[in-house]
Amino acid sequence: MALLPRLRQLIRRPSSASRVGARRPTSSQRRGDTLHEDALRSMLADDPNNERAFQALAEIVRRRAAESVADQDPLTAPADEQERRHAADLAVWALAEEFAGNPRGWYPLIELARLSVHDDHDGTMRRVVTAAERDPSGRALAQGLALLREAGQPVEALGLGVGHWRPREHDPEVARELVLASIEAGRPLDAKQHLDALSLYPDQAAVQAMRAELTQAVAEAEQALPGT
Repeated sequence: MALLPRLRQLIRRPSSASRVGARRPTSSQRRGDTLHEDALRSMLADDPNNERAFQALAEIVRRRAAESVADQDPLTAPADEQERRHAADLAVWALAEEFAGNPRGWYPLIELARLSVHDDHDGTMRRVVTAAERDPSGRALAQGLALLREAGQPVEALGLGVGHWRPREHDPEVARELVLASIEAGRPLDAKQHLDALSLYPDQAAVQAMRAELTQAVAEAEQALPGT
């Protein structure tokens, strides 16, 4: 079952029916997890875009959720691996939603988009757009573009990037993602335009290697055009 339908199904159940993502009673071997989780939550409360803290906390809630599925009924057969994976994804979904409520939080929105990219296109696009708008550095935009490209949606990535990219201000990784998305969408001429816009970035020495790499990629894409 896809993640979002599964999430809606669990939401409709009585609250006692699901323990996905819930903190389990502390045991001696999990006491360290509890202390670590509290520290990570404190870090994310200060900075909801702390990627390392989020991923570490996500690993804790993933493991707990998967274990809770396996422990629901010891008399039944071992839980299906897909069911454990769904439970883990739902736990991370709940975690990301919690910190996405912070108006500064763009990284949790990227994580929500990652979880929904294959079964909720409109929701995914809303999340990556909002993430890009919350982050003046361009890191959120670059990650949103990469997410869409990895999902096989380069045209959607181009729409996002063209509408939000500020070449003078944003992380130059945005340029990389836009150039590659253009090539993947079969638009090498657009890729060349995005590469040219990289010249507006103030620190040209910092993007020299990237420019050389992308120039080669654009040249190869142009040579592949019919009639060239």
